[in-house]
Amino acid sequence: MVLALDVVARDSEPRDRVGKPLKYARAGIRHYWRVENDEGRPVVHVFELESATRTYVPTGTFHDALKVSVPFTVELDLTAITARRSAPESP
Repeated sequence: MVLALDVVARDSEPRDRVGKPLKYARAGIRHYWRVENDEGRPVVHVFELESATRTYVPTGTFHDALKVSVPFTVELDLTAITARRSAPESP
């Protein structure tokens, strides 16, 4: 696998920020992206596996637009992404 992407949930932040990256690094997944909610806006944290230490090093944090060329070219307007609203509760 070349890329693992996680969307951090409020109830799983420790697992998503610490546990999962360790597992992905041990598995040799070269790229890891983590999407977090910053006051209703997506923020993408991009990491690359350092092969000698088998740990991830940050290569960028993207707030308004995600533009990368590794492991493949991606251009994404993050301001166009809106949070999905919960369905209204039934009476």
